[in-house]
Amino acid sequence: MSELEFFKMSASGNDFIIIDNRDGKVYDIFKDLNRFIVKICTRRHSVGADGLILIEKSTNHDFRWRFFNADSSEAEMCGNGGRCAARFAFVNGIAPERMAFETLAGVIKAEIEGRRVKLQLTDPIDLRLDYPVGLEDKEIFLSSVNTGVPHAVLLVDDVDYMPVEELGRLVRYHKAFGAKGTNVDFAQIIDRQNVKIRTYERGVEGETYACGTGAVATGVILKEKGLLESPVNIVTKGGETLKVYVNDEVYLEGDARIIFAGKLNEEALV
Repeated sequence: MSELEFFKMSASGNDFIIIDNRDGKVYDIFKDLNRFIVKICTRRHSVGADGLILIEKSTNHDFRWRFFNADSSEAEMCGNGGRCAARFAFVNGIAPERMAFETLAGVIKAEIEGRRVKLQLTDPIDLRLDYPVGLEDKEIFLSSVNTGVPHAVLLVDDVDYMPVEELGRLVRYHKAFGAKGTNVDFAQIIDRQNVKIRTYERGVEGETYACGTGAVATGVILKEKGLLESPVNIVTKGGETLKVYVNDEVYLEGDARIIFAGKLNEEALV
């Protein structure tokens, strides 16, 4: 346990624990991986984070990742986590400034410039625009798309006054999105190149300061509706502005910061 080194990193207010697991040591040490993830991600009692990222060997690309939400559910993709993973790999000599890595959503490409990371996501799929979803006491219209993970996007007049936790939870678990559910983004258009969003994230089961794939989903949907121009600035609840490029290819750009590096003590899992 004393040899288990990790980085704590943050991107747009989303924070992650990242471990170089190319030698498989995490699996050797922790037979109950789910319990380990939940414990280490619990705030105030352990390191605390929105998720855990394991960097692993790849035979065809610079590395492979496994991404876990704080509740230990494994997700296909995470935009902000992807930027942190890419910078971690570059800083630790695992990958060059231009890299490609494997995720459950497909191969992701990244470019590093200082602490700025530009991430090319997989092509969006399952785009649906402006369809009704019935809730307990009303019907709402939303759009949805999968940008590595599924997102439902609601256009609102003032995102600051939306009941993100309450309404987000209802949409997240709605039968329209199947057993796995969906992330939910609330988007307010400022002008054709600036949008504010707030996001309810599945796996975290609450609002987060930002969501990279949610920013991209919002950009993809609003571009398809003819409401914005690319690139678009997406202002997150955490205050950082993410840049989203929506053309033939889709990119997410923003900072990925190293908060600290350390060694895990066994008392972190008590």
